[in-house]
Amino acid sequence: MAQYFLGNLDEWVNMQKKTSDLFRSIDQEIKKKGESLDRLELILATRAAFQHMSRTIKAFDQWLQDPLILANLSKESLLEVWNATYKMLQELLELDIKHTSMFRDYAEKMLKEGKVNPLTMLTMVRSGAAGVSEETRGERRTPTPSITM
Repeated sequence: MAQYFLGNLDEWVNMQKKTSDLFRSIDQEIKKKGESLDRLELILATRAAFQHMSRTIKAFDQWLQDPLILANLSKESLLEVWNATYKMLQELLELDIKHTSMFRDYAEKMLKEGKVNPLTMLTMVRSGAAGVSEETRGERRTPTPSITM
């Protein structure tokens, strides 16, 4: 049973290393293409990265719920995980704030200039693609963390 457990951990680490190598080669290809790079290629590569990050985050969250980890992982290791997680969270939030604000300003300019098809905008609002759903349109929502210390 212990060998099975250790084998699963080895398999996960090897899969993550291969994925890291894959994304490294994707990044090199993106840089190599330069100006000839297609926007769709960037969208697909970014979406693939987000999907893998989501999968990894979910696995990490499940790992932190495992009784073996809870009972045996050192405080130092947990602190290392927290510090890295906090750094990634802040970088992600900064990226999201910057990108969303930048796109909002661009969308406002395009709307004022009449360069956005109203049907496209309606579709985006209804689908939530614009960050606003029909249920929350007009409301100001403030997210509140549910963690208390």
